[in-house]
Amino acid sequence: MKKIYSAALVMAFYSFSFSSTAQTTPAIKPHINHIAHYVVNLARSTDFYMHIIGLDSIPEPFHDGKHTWLSVGCNAHLHLIKGATEAATINKNAHLCFSVASVPDFVLILKDHHIEFENWAGEKNAVTNRVDGVKQIYFKDPDGYWIEINDAKD
Repeated sequence: MKKIYSAALVMAFYSFSFSSTAQTTPAIKPHINHIAHYVVNLARSTDFYMHIIGLDSIPEPFHDGKHTWLSVGCNAHLHLIKGATEAATINKNAHLCFSVASVPDFVLILKDHHIEFENWAGEKNAVTNRVDGVKQIYFKDPDGYWIEINDAKD
C-alpha cells in the first residue's frame, strides 16, 4: 500500500510540475515553422503551389535544385523536396487548408486548370457548406496531398 501511495504522490508531483512548467515557460511554447512535402517533380509542384494556390517563393539555403520553399504566412513555410518516386496516398483527413476571400472565385481557377475538386462527402464539383457558414472544397496537389480551400475568416 505504501508503494502505491508513493507512486501516486510521485505521479501527481510530476504532473503538476510538468503542467505548470509548460504553462509558464513561453520559451518552449511551440509554433509552426514549416510543413514538408516530398515530391516527384519539383518544378510541377512548385508551379502548382505558386500559380494555383498563390504562394510566394522564399529563399532556401541549399541551392541544390532539390528544394523550393514557399511562404504560407505568419512566418510559416511549405518546403517542397524533390526525390519521391511516386505520388502519396493519403486520407483526406490529413490535409493542408488555405483560406481565401471567395471559394467560388477559387473554383474558377481550378476549372480553368482542369483540376478536379469535391466536397467533404466526395461529391465531384461540389462545395461543402458547413453549419457555421464556411464554404469549403477539397482537391489533390500533383503528388496526391489533399488541400482544403475555405472562406473562413480568421
